[in-house]
Amino acid sequence: MLKIAKEKLGGLYGEISASMPLWLPVKKAGEVNYAPYKEDAEVSLETLKTVKSPKDLFFPQSEEMMRFKTEGKNIEIIDVRTEKQPFVLFGVKGCDFRAFDVLDNVFLDEPVDTYYKERREAATVVTLACSRPEESCFCKVFGIDATAPGGDVTTWLDEKYLYWQPNTRKGEALTEKVKGLFEEGGESEVEAQREKTKEIVDKLPFSALNLSRFKPENLNELFDLPVWQSLSEACLGCGACTFVCPTCQCFDIRDFRTNDGIIRFRCWDSCMYSDFTQMAAANSRTTQMQRYRQRFMHKLVYYPARYNGVYSCVGCGRCVNKCPQHLNIVKVVKTIGGEKHD
Repeated sequence: MLKIAKEKLGGLYGEISASMPLWLPVKKAGEVNYAPYKEDAEVSLETLKTVKSPKDLFFPQSEEMMRFKTEGKNIEIIDVRTEKQPFVLFGVKGCDFRAFDVLDNVFLDEPVDTYYKERREAATVVTLACSRPEESCFCKVFGIDATAPGGDVTTWLDEKYLYWQPNTRKGEALTEKVKGLFEEGGESEVEAQREKTKEIVDKLPFSALNLSRFKPENLNELFDLPVWQSLSEACLGCGACTFVCPTCQCFDIRDFRTNDGIIRFRCWDSCMYSDFTQMAAANSRTTQMQRYRQRFMHKLVYYPARYNGVYSCVGCGRCVNKCPQHLNIVKVVKTIGGEKHD
């Protein structure tokens, strides 16, 4: 294991960014999100949760897919994709790193989404273990160890040092580039931090959520529960939960006519919107209750049924913090998972 003093982290960022783009949590206008590193950037590794998850680096909120030019009956298709340059994604927490697995199952399944695939292959992911989890965190429910998040490189941060452990070939290659900035040691400090953090995680209010009822074989029973109506009555359909969620993958594709042809782009969408998946015969889910039920049934039942029991939630708690009506996934699990309903 290697370690570097906190006051030398600027040198580490500079060394990495000199050879490839570096993305990490940056504070701007009072909020922290992933952004490219610059010398004057206010890096905030201490921030537990960025407002948006780093999935934006692989599945952008908006991206151009292709262009068309038409002349009479002739259509020219222009491929706008460029070769993706290797980059480093630094400071990813365990919940957000597990979310990449959830997205991989969707975008790398057949047919493979090549836009997503190229970005994933270009990235070296450096994770950062949690040391101060919040009350809204519940990653432990989904089998995530916040103290050992994995990635190409795993790091830990305390008051004096950043500790560094490469895990993959990509991680070893990155380590070779920056090894001169580090010194050996840190095993005992990391182990002590891990034990302390685990004690905190065990005491968090949502760490014992019961998921046992959310199984594929209970699909029909769960779908028909009358409690969905009362759970969803206060839902505004604002979509805030979907846009901060690190595992949501809904998107829309549209064409936009310009003076120089047609641009096809895709952007994030939300299953909570009344016009989501609208077809010629209108929307297949006509009430907010149906849309609300769809969101949580997908997270807890439909997705696990397709992907070997893996839930499409990682317990990051962003929806707990952001839902203006407190109608998050925790409330659903506690209401439905804790008792039977007629």
